[in-house]
Amino acid sequence: MEYLVLFFTQAGALKYHRYLAGIGVKGELKPVPRKLSSSCGIAASFRYNGDLSMLINKDVERIYTIANDTYLLQYEVED
Repeated sequence: MEYLVLFFTQAGALKYHRYLAGIGVKGELKPVPRKLSSSCGIAASFRYNGDLSMLINKDVERIYTIANDTYLLQYEVED
């Protein structure tokens, strides 16, 4: 499954990229698509077939799956 993760800060995005590498997931950092908004403007894009809970940490603002150029919200931090 293809994921796009948005973050609160740029530092959080960089830490998350290192976290992905640590769990063996190859991801890339890229600008947040215009359709979506983000506090920091950086998103992580990657493929992952495991448990969604493994993708959530304190730096994550939202997690989307990508299907047919559509973003489907899977997780959002509660206020």
